[in-house]
Amino acid sequence: IIIGIGVAGLQAIATAKRLGAVVTAFDTRPAAGEQAQSLGAEFVAMDVHHAEAEDKGGYAKEQSAEFYKQEQDLIRKYSKDADIIITTALIPGKRAPLLITEEMVKEMKPGSVIVDLAVEMGGNCALSEPAKDVVKHGVTILGVVNLPSGLPVHSSLLYAKNILAFLNLILPDGKTLKLDTADEIIKGSMITHNGEVTHPALKK
Repeated sequence: IIIGIGVAGLQAIATAKRLGAVVTAFDTRPAAGEQAQSLGAEFVAMDVHHAEAEDKGGYAKEQSAEFYKQEQDLIRKYSKDADIIITTALIPGKRAPLLITEEMVKEMKPGSVIVDLAVEMGGNCALSEPAKDVVKHGVTILGVVNLPSGLPVHSSLLYAKNILAFLNLILPDGKTLKLDTADEIIKGSMITHNGEVTHPALKK
């Protein structure tokens, strides 16, 4: 089971399929389902309207406690038979949603594994601990932190490439700073401008 179909989730699906696994994927965003299915996973979606599931940037939005309870109940139907669950569900600037409760862990098969990639933001599993391998109720729970540090060379190359692309955006001629506030990337990256706070999240 893969929970959260972002970059990490899609890679997890692709890797699992290459290893011959039968993969079930969960996400609140309908668009993520198409991506998961294109990699050969079965997609299980919550009944939520597109506008309520994701923000303008395509990231998952925070939902109500009742919604997360329904999502837990849905995942529970599949988690009982899972050999491994990889969770990657995050909400920008918020605590990661709790999607696997202790009761759900108790119902899992002995020897099964949970890999919580959201543990640094609170975790998707109630029993995960940052940078620790925990065994509870016969299930091994891995609290994976700072995943990019495990791939320093590729992470550095990717980071450098992204920084270069951003610098080319704000310094088109290589010398003069040009801030096009209508550009989504610049607008989303800008914290202050002309002595005023411009980022919507910080204004709150």
